[in-house]
Amino acid sequence: MNTTVTSASVIGFSWSNGLSTGGSPIIDYRISYDQSTGIFVTLTTGVTTRSYTTSITLTVGASYTFRVEARNSVGYSVTSTGLTIIAA
Repeated sequence: MNTTVTSASVIGFSWSNGLSTGGSPIIDYRISYDQSTGIFVTLTTGVTTRSYTTSITLTVGASYTFRVEARNSVGYSVTSTGLTIIAA
């Protein structure tokens, strides 16, 4: 995953598809995040592009880790490696 924007109120990032879709086209993506608690919370589902910008309430200087899962007709993929961003 790559950071595309970070500010006091917005975090944006993009990602690439994995090496395999399991033989079925990707339908959409689910995005989760963790604010240094060790517990990931689903931020959104149904994302149809490979980028996302969120304006969740951010704490300046706080660390946020995002991860993505792809969904196809079989179900959700394994979770991506997390991308950690510090809110500006």
